Amino acid sequence: MLKKRRDFLKISGLTLAGLSNTSFDVLKKTKRISEAIGPDENLSIIGQIGEYAHKINANKIPSLSFRNPGFKDINDWKKLAKKAFKDRMSFNKIEGLPKVTVQESYVFDGLQIEKISWELPYGRPCKAIVLKPLNSKGKLPAVLAFHDHGGNKYFGIDKITHTADKVHPMLSKHREEYYEGTAWANELAKKGYLVMVSDAFAFGSRRVMLSDVPEPLRENLQDEDSLSQEHIDAYNAWASSHEQVMARSLFSAGTTWPGVFVAEDQIALDVLCARADVDSKNIGCCGLSGGGLRSVYLGALDPRIKCAIPVGFMTTWADLLLHKSFTHTWMIYIPLLPNELDFPDILSLRAPLPTLVLNDSQDKLFTLSEMQKADKIIAQVFEKANAKNKYKCSFYPGPHKFDKAMQAEAFTWFDKWLKV
Repeated sequence: MLKKRRDFLKISGLTLAGLSNTSFDVLKKTKRISEAIGPDENLSIIGQIGEYAHKINANKIPSLSFRNPGFKDINDWKKLAKKAFKDRMSFNKIEGLPKVTVQESYVFDGLQIEKISWELPYGRPCKAIVLKPLNSKGKLPAVLAFHDHGGNKYFGIDKITHTADKVHPMLSKHREEYYEGTAWANELAKKGYLVMVSDAFAFGSRRVMLSDVPEPLRENLQDEDSLSQEHIDAYNAWASSHEQVMARSLFSAGTTWPGVFVAEDQIALDVLCARADVDSKNIGCCGLSGGGLRSVYLGALDPRIKCAIPVGFMTTWADLLLHKSFTHTWMIYIPLLPNELDFPDILSLRAPLPTLVLNDSQDKLFTLSEMQKADKIIAQVFEKANAKNKYKCSFYPGPHKFDKAMQAEAFTWFDKWLKV
């Protein structure tokens, strides 16, 4: 069983969006299938029903897209479209600013580092890391930095931060493969930002603990303090198969996975905005893959995000329908929303606020032609909103990643819009 779990993690590590199939035999085929399916493929991943399902929204603009000629006033449109977006995800705002506990405060890597936590109405406390330049004074522009999915729910905030001399080998490998060896949250803080990284729902401190689920579901695993790769691999394989259990149960509760994680990310934003050392009028968000998804959804919902940069997560619903849904996490899906907003239409809810999309041309999680189509959709909305200069999309060579060149463009975009 452990060998199978290691095989699974080897495959799931190829996609920062994560995998949620329960069959290891199917999982072993994922990389090969993903590479084989192209934009001109005549067959869909759901067989003959694919053509029928695609026709539901093919060749028409979803009903609540600002691209529809019936929408003239962008503010009136946003009120309508945002309400539908929140209703479809069953967004339930978590009321009240939580009490923040500072667990540690120290200097490392030329930065002032705080390790903090706060309580939420359910689950264990959410942990976060705050990084800012040494001896900084006054209010700083701030960025909510989102960690990725990576098929690795055991870790969260540590994926993109560097806060101690000793780094777990799995984290070192992860950063090398997807971030060109950098802890990008640190690098951004060194450029004059206060950066906060919080654990996403079901990751790190917010992960589902084995002791909290019925014993038959634990697959003979138990919670351990051990940081051995064998234990972490086993937990991550279990957590991946548990994704569909979580999603089904949330649907049964009348909510969705996005409805939960966006509410938790908004609390993190509340905490960030409430800090005395933060310029709450100049806040951005950014993240790769699962972090890119979080940037799309929170950036669309909350106008306090002045500048949003999703990385390695932009395509169309049609791409997921026909080609790529099997490579992605349950965190994405919002039932019925594709009738009203295409996936890029969600991000366009930000218009006219500054928005940068960074893509990888050889990203096997998406179909290139659909990534390009998504770019055109967002560009159309920003142009109609008289904010053409507030939107930019760049394509970089290579696979799924947020490398140094992409980080440099992201940091420059933040400088342009947040350092005023």
